[in-house]
Amino acid sequence: MNEQELYLEFTDTRWPFEYTDHDRSIARAIVYDKDRLFYFVRVRRWDDFGHGIFLETSGGGIDPGETPEAAVRRELKEELGAEVEITGKIGVVSDYYNLIHRHNINHYFLCKVLTFGDRSLTHQELTDICLNTAKLSYEEAISEYEKQRSTPWGDLVSQRELPILKRAGEILL
Repeated sequence: MNEQELYLEFTDTRWPFEYTDHDRSIARAIVYDKDRLFYFVRVRRWDDFGHGIFLETSGGGIDPGETPEAAVRRELKEELGAEVEITGKIGVVSDYYNLIHRHNINHYFLCKVLTFGDRSLTHQELTDICLNTAKLSYEEAISEYEKQRSTPWGDLVSQRELPILKRAGEILL
């Protein structure tokens, strides 16, 4: 991938800023297959952020001593059951969740699926968040991200991920 990596910063305009008490480094991926279909997680939440069903990239926290690349491979295996080839880094998105006083540093990778196997979700991911796999065309994914902007949580996720998905589309399509 020869394209310049993105670096984006977003604020949270849905909840008032009081303070930030922690940073969270996160590895996420735009995952695609040989047919240029994209894989996301569909999340059903009922928590302080509200209630809803949202599309989000697969990924999660980077453990101490773990590289972002190792973390994204681990997270994709856990959440999607996917073994992947990292084809490039799309960029970094810095954003805030004012409601929980957190600053997120999201490292986004472009990953091609090699194989699918079993997922290994936590009890919370299965029961509280109801994490499921969504397989979509590029156009379907863009449409879902746009639709979910009408809710506070969906807007935070879409603000962060739409530019990343659009960059992936420029690279792949």
